[in-house]
Amino acid sequence: QVQLVESGGGSVQAGGSLRLSCAASGRPFNINSMNWYRQAPGKQRDLVATVSSGGSTLYSDSVKGRFTISRDNANNTVYLQMNNLKPEDTAIYFCNIKTPLRYYWGQGTQVTVSS
Repeated sequence: QVQLVESGGGSVQAGGSLRLSCAASGRPFNINSMNWYRQAPGKQRDLVATVSSGGSTLYSDSVKGRFTISRDNANNTVYLQMNNLKPEDTAIYFCNIKTPLRYYWGQGTQVTVSS
């Protein structure tokens, strides 16, 4: 059974940095894209960044230039380096992977940015 385990969340002041990690266990088959979403209180879950199997990346406009997504295919792990964090980045961050059969979700990790 595939499981995604996230780590690296926490509390930081505005302008600070955090690095999120998400490791997929259980031998997920043919991972296509690896993605990070976030959900702030009372808001919908939004895509933050995605990295394809070939390494191409896309970012939401709100994080472009501040966040960097990367993946380690050998270890089925995806990272999100978050720099120059802002209070509006406060949310629960979820990792997500897409395989030919389905999507898998992590349990989420809280990121809190204080002004």
